[in-house]
Amino acid sequence: MEAIKVDIREAKCPAVEANIKVDCRGETCPVPLVETRKALRRAAPGDIIEVVGTHPASKKEIPMAVEALGLKLLCIEGTDTDWMICIQR
Repeated sequence: MEAIKVDIREAKCPAVEANIKVDCRGETCPVPLVETRKALRRAAPGDIIEVVGTHPASKKEIPMAVEALGLKLLCIEGTDTDWMICIQR
């Protein structure tokens, strides 16, 4: 049997269902970060939080906050104006 080859160069976020989804599309600073922090407070340890947004600065600020809180950043996908960030509490 021939081995199956998988191209992982375009890998996406882990195929895990988010426990909490935060939709911040159309919002500007500081709303996406504030809403993400609210979701993180509601989340139980191990929960996955999926944040979607369109504000370029928030795409950079949210991962910095995740790192500062000592949480696990699972992925950042998309462009500066249409992105998704997955976080594990």
